[in-house]
Amino acid sequence: MPQQPARGTRLFTVTADTLVAVDFGPRTKGRPPGPYGRLFARPGTRAFTLANLLARLPMGMFSVSAVVMIAGTRGSYALAGAVTATGLAATALVAPWTARLVDRYGQARVAVPATLVAALGSLALLLCVRYDAPAWTLFAAYAATATTPNTGGMSRARWAHLLDGDPDALHTANSFEQAADELCFMLGPVLAAFLCGAFFPEAGTLVGVVLLVTGVLAFAAQRSTEPPPSGRTAAGAPAPSPSPLRSPGMPPLLAVCLALGAVFGSMEVVTIAFAEAQGHRTAAGVVLALQAGGSCAAGLLYGRVRFAGPAEDRYPWCVAAMTALLILPLLAASLTGSLLLLSAALLVAGMATAPTMITNMTLVQRRTPEGRLNEGMTLAVTALLGGIACGSAAGGWVVEHLTPTAGYGVPVTAAAVALLVTLAGPGVRTAP
Repeated sequence: MPQQPARGTRLFTVTADTLVAVDFGPRTKGRPPGPYGRLFARPGTRAFTLANLLARLPMGMFSVSAVVMIAGTRGSYALAGAVTATGLAATALVAPWTARLVDRYGQARVAVPATLVAALGSLALLLCVRYDAPAWTLFAAYAATATTPNTGGMSRARWAHLLDGDPDALHTANSFEQAADELCFMLGPVLAAFLCGAFFPEAGTLVGVVLLVTGVLAFAAQRSTEPPPSGRTAAGAPAPSPSPLRSPGMPPLLAVCLALGAVFGSMEVVTIAFAEAQGHRTAAGVVLALQAGGSCAAGLLYGRVRFAGPAEDRYPWCVAAMTALLILPLLAASLTGSLLLLSAALLVAGMATAPTMITNMTLVQRRTPEGRLNEGMTLAVTALLGGIACGSAAGGWVVEHLTPTAGYGVPVTAAAVALLVTLAGPGVRTAP
């Protein structure tokens, strides 16, 4: 009776004129999956992530599309800027209320109708521009887009729900989400400019609406990963939950978000002005994309690192590193005047942005009361938007009254303010 070869031995045989070796030894396993591989191995995570990325891409398209569409047909950048500023102000007011409803009644029940209202607002703007409606209708239509839900916040809320009790995995998820934000806001304006220029002025808005509605519908359909609504208790009464604004340490974190938004807003305006002064205005988008690309890469790398201490300990270091690296663009612009060296400086400076934002969002999540996570993160995004508006205005003023080179002092100043708030803000560096 033939014997089974022992494990770990090799059997040699001959077929025709070929010697064949058969190894019966144990097979070694392949490389274990990395942190991102383990993250997306969880059931349902890939589906809701892909859908959310589809819904999030238009966030970087709508404002650029609106400016191109309005300025191209009405011949007024002032009108285009005023309309988009009105939409930004409306979003700052409406977004936290939308997020509160999402927390209370569930993502699918609120996000879908809110998205449809926002889509109708964008389509109304398109029609008003197309058919030369009065200027006030543009403001009213674009203000209706303020109901757009915070898709990035809803994705982070799903991760927090799925990864409850696993801070390392949640750190990786937050890092991925920040990198996704950078990617969408890097590709969105490029896609919008291409569509509006290659086809017709309304193409960017139209494609953005289709992507937004399709993405949110697909995202809402992933019910297995949706956090349960927390607006009702077992007795049916509204569940008591304090406002995130009253949570210890939350106001200083939002103040830091405001300052960080000023960094982003001023950097964009100043870089465009600097590139135009060098005679290369069309290259401004590429230069800013390098900054976002550096941030995206740093965010993905940051998500692979496992930290021993709490996020509160590394937060001041992240803000300090960002403040220090933002001096590089100022030096490159003032000492060399070279757009190429400025691009390299922005690439390096951007590498501190994502770690700072990731740590900030982690602290916001920890300080947000249970059941109001979407609202807490939306407040952070609202603060960022407010800071972007203030930074854009400050950067534009310095560029107009001084020089584009001096304008790079604005983001450095805003980052220094963020560092001061981080060091002096009560509860920012204290674990809840």
